[in-house]
Amino acid sequence: MSPDPIVATSKLLSYVLRHRPDSIGIALDANGWTGVDELLARLAAGGHAVDRDLLQRVVAGNDKQRFAFSADGSRIRASQGHSVAVDLGLVAAEPPAVLYHGTASRFLKSILVSGLKASGRQHVHLSADAATARTVGARHGFPVVLRVDARRMRADGLVFYRSDNGVWLTQAVMPRYLDAAGNA
Repeated sequence: MSPDPIVATSKLLSYVLRHRPDSIGIALDANGWTGVDELLARLAAGGHAVDRDLLQRVVAGNDKQRFAFSADGSRIRASQGHSVAVDLGLVAAEPPAVLYHGTASRFLKSILVSGLKASGRQHVHLSADAATARTVGARHGFPVVLRVDARRMRADGLVFYRSDNGVWLTQAVMPRYLDAAGNA
């Protein structure tokens, strides 16, 4: 069975627009944008049949809203998750009292000792609800959900951002702000 073109294209775009734009010979501007026409031409030159219609379906249909078009539709970027330096123009935001982080159970012990780190990305990703965090954690193995005391972090002066697609971002989460109760 051939792979779903929406899923395959979404994975390809995540790789290119978040981590390796150079893999197809494009550059991202300081804010993570690249031209749609150039992206499509470079993808085609690399043997990836992505047309404007498929690209629009991927962006519009992505349940996590991983990508965004500029207002005029001429540029595209990933909404967050970059390992390359970009300034998404995020503005500090007041988080809810509790946020959640989903991970695989095999990482739990290490996280409870060292905390959550961006690990090659610009930010740690947090969810506003436990169900979303569980789904994220399940991508990597048996899921566990950590509660993050965002209220206390904020009171201690730590900064949060909310990406355009609703993901909460922060630099790191130290172990004292984490609670793994309910994962036993």
